[in-house]
Amino acid sequence: MKFAYYLVFALWYLLSLLPLRVLYFFSDLLYIPLYYGVRYRRNIVRKNLVGSFPEKSQEEIIRIEKKFYHFFCDYMVETIKLFSMSKKQIMRRMTFSGVEDMKADLEKNNVNFGFMYLGHYCNWEWIASMAYWTGNDILCTQIYHPLYNKNFDKLFLRLRNQFGGECIPMRETLRRIITLKREHQKTFVGFIADQSPKWNSIHHWVPFLHRETPIFIGTEQIAKQVGAVVYFTDVKRIKRGYYHCELKRMTVHPQELPDYQLTDMYARMLEEMIQREPAYWLWSHNRWKRTKEEWERRQSQV
Repeated sequence: MKFAYYLVFALWYLLSLLPLRVLYFFSDLLYIPLYYGVRYRRNIVRKNLVGSFPEKSQEEIIRIEKKFYHFFCDYMVETIKLFSMSKKQIMRRMTFSGVEDMKADLEKNNVNFGFMYLGHYCNWEWIASMAYWTGNDILCTQIYHPLYNKNFDKLFLRLRNQFGGECIPMRETLRRIITLKREHQKTFVGFIADQSPKWNSIHHWVPFLHRETPIFIGTEQIAKQVGAVVYFTDVKRIKRGYYHCELKRMTVHPQELPDYQLTDMYARMLEEMIQREPAYWLWSHNRWKRTKEEWERRQSQV
């Protein structure tokens, strides 16, 4: 197992030493077998796009689909590039605005936590570089789901922690946040909340991209418990290899909102971001594999 880890690490590190323009050349080559040969999750991607954009023609759907696969290949080589990317380079290519606003909200409201709703949109791995923008007084953390493959999990943890932040396993989220609260540590916490919950974790449904969609409510629940200020990360791809993330305030008093309102706000903002430029969302995830009808049937049998 260790040999496999070091072998993959060495290979990815050596590849990362190549300039991005060369890695993008490999990305363009990779697109052809991925889309036309292996046809990686083509059925899921097409089904997701057709259901999300019923107003679009087949030609438009295929155009978005191809653009998604081109971007997905870019995402892979951009992630590999992180193994050797300098602080100066990542700060030039991944920029942020609104960071000072969220820091000011923490001070003004005398709270320790700024929660950020994220999606699998644009290059979400590069978002971890926000730690370079917050200063030493703020701890940047992100909630993550450990990968089943231990070697890949270790590799991605190495990538995500290299900016000085901290990765918190999903099942340890509340425990770690309570510990940070007791330590009076000012903390930004990123929650990627756009994937499909398991059956026993479904408690709320939202209208999202023309379908009733189950959604995680843990971010809202914990935000109310610790009184966090809550922001949405609106990400744009400026051009190939360049992104900008704008932090948009959602609320500074989540406990004053009715149940699920904050979660519904996140779903609407994420939907608007996706509709603006659809190709940059992770369409290969089987997002709608669990239906409300089946959930209601299961609930009736409890």
